[in-house]
Amino acid sequence: MYRSHSCAFLVGLLCAFPALAQENDAGTITPERLEGVVQRRPYSPYANRKFPERPLFGDTHLHTAVSFDAGMVGTRLMPADAYRFAKGEQVISSSGQPVRLSRPLDFLVVADHSDNYGMAADIVSGAANILAVPEGRRWYNLIQEGKDLEAAMEAYLDYADGGFPEGLNYSPDSRPFRSAWEQTIKAADDANDPGRFTAFIGYEWSSNPGGNLHRNVIFRDDGTFARQVAPLTTAPPVGTTDPRGLWEWMQAYETKTGGDVLAIAHNGNLSNGLMFPMIEPVDGKPIDLAYAQTRARWEPLFEVTQIKGDSEAHPFLSRNDEMAGYETWDKGNLDMTVAKNPEMLQYEYARGAFKNGLKLKVTLGENPYKFGLVGSTDAHTGLAAVEENNYFGKITPEEPSVHRLSNVFLTGPAGSYTGWELAASGYAAVWATENTREAIFDAMERREAYATTGPRMIVRFFGGWDFELADATSRTPAEVGYTRGVPMGGDLRAAPKGVSPRFLVAALRDSIGANLDRVQIVKGWLDKGGTSHEQVYDAAWSGSRAPGPDGKLPSVGNTVDVKTATWTNTIGSSELITVWEDPAFDPAQHAFYYARVIEIPTPRWTAYDQRYFAIKDVSPDVPMTTQERAYTSPIWYTPG
Repeated sequence: MYRSHSCAFLVGLLCAFPALAQENDAGTITPERLEGVVQRRPYSPYANRKFPERPLFGDTHLHTAVSFDAGMVGTRLMPADAYRFAKGEQVISSSGQPVRLSRPLDFLVVADHSDNYGMAADIVSGAANILAVPEGRRWYNLIQEGKDLEAAMEAYLDYADGGFPEGLNYSPDSRPFRSAWEQTIKAADDANDPGRFTAFIGYEWSSNPGGNLHRNVIFRDDGTFARQVAPLTTAPPVGTTDPRGLWEWMQAYETKTGGDVLAIAHNGNLSNGLMFPMIEPVDGKPIDLAYAQTRARWEPLFEVTQIKGDSEAHPFLSRNDEMAGYETWDKGNLDMTVAKNPEMLQYEYARGAFKNGLKLKVTLGENPYKFGLVGSTDAHTGLAAVEENNYFGKITPEEPSVHRLSNVFLTGPAGSYTGWELAASGYAAVWATENTREAIFDAMERREAYATTGPRMIVRFFGGWDFELADATSRTPAEVGYTRGVPMGGDLRAAPKGVSPRFLVAALRDSIGANLDRVQIVKGWLDKGGTSHEQVYDAAWSGSRAPGPDGKLPSVGNTVDVKTATWTNTIGSSELITVWEDPAFDPAQHAFYYARVIEIPTPRWTAYDQRYFAIKDVSPDVPMTTQERAYTSPIWYTPG
């Protein structure tokens, strides 16, 4: 028997609770008697954690040969191949090249276009229903002769002129469509490995009424739920080009199956002002409360960066933001038939949508553009490969070759895009508690996600009222972030009197990537007159630089050797962390805040191509360096 009269014993617990120092019936003091009486924090800072501990990286927008446009221009990889590649296996690309990721991804959504679902793969394989129709047999023969582009153009024109010949039925109720959908479901369920790799069932609804209104639809559920429905198309009589029709389809799915589904809006930079409207693009009526509530319900995320450019901010809209012109595509709409004009831009870019969302919150009582941010590839190769030194292109003809820098990718009355203008971007990062469909999906729904243009940097972003600078010295910032604040995607309310919001932001470079240049906080707000504003603040940066008289931070420098496509991490920082307080907070104003993390300059994929293929005459217009970045989902402040 041992009695203690010292507060050292049991870390002072017995002196604090002297009744516990008495013997029990067996003459000893048991842990069970302590439990529930004293709630003491464990010595281990990692014990009893309930919050997400690491981000999971993946792609929510990948196409395979099941997609009509991909399969008709040479893609031969199927959904099962795409999942194998994302899990880290080496595969042979459709152009015959061995390819492998530097590291496996954590999750993948194969999101093939629902219109003409599976038709291209059937043409390539010579399915009986294809060969029974003269046009189908002709396209099959052209592809066998290596004339994929000729076959694709003929098929596209036939479809545009009113549909395919009778006998080529790929509507959602047709056998070929359902067969392709079953193949996609099976590939995802077979590849799904809870705890190690998540394979989501999904598809892309591809509305294009004058501008890109595409959405990627993602199921939380397995095939027993998903096979009870067929993907929604845009083709009549059962399809629709109205996003409200998609939201009705999603509601019907959940009502019928008891499952769960969400949609991610496609990057908006090719929508010619239609992605984030104030006037509904289909019927021309002002956005109303029903539209705002329904869109906010079904679309928690936006794809802000991908191969066809970046949609975070545009220099025309953000003239004081020197980082706004990143991989900008602003010539026209998706098929380059209509040129862009500046009035369209605020309805295409995330920052413009966030600002207009504040206005709609005030006028309607609901913000339809309260979405988080992710990146994804939109690759049509079956390969989620967008590292700058491992970039396998948008479509199979843009896989690595000596010609792809100068290939014409898109052309039309609005202008052209050449191969070098394609961006090696991006990935989605999600703060999920585990690598499962359920946990990742739930993190997407609560918007606890961020976009990267390719690197796997780790970014934390929390908002609160009482963070202190000392919180930035912790090696576990998330602990205080979740305890005293809200994470990215969350809401701040009820500002304490005389207190400004404070944001705890931490960024750690990709373990095999480049150092960090700076972390910025982007703020948008609505003044009392209903006018929106924005400001970009440098919150933390590498080195001993200081902002100049104009408030701008000097360049971090540049170590890139374009000739050898190399760089060094002799500049920048491996990590940046700080607590930043809004210096101009007005508790009466609606606002949003998000973090943007910028890397030091590194070689762009074009520099790697120039070196690998020994290309001599590259146009001076072709950029050879880039500053990769990440964008967090915002944190919103609502007065009152």
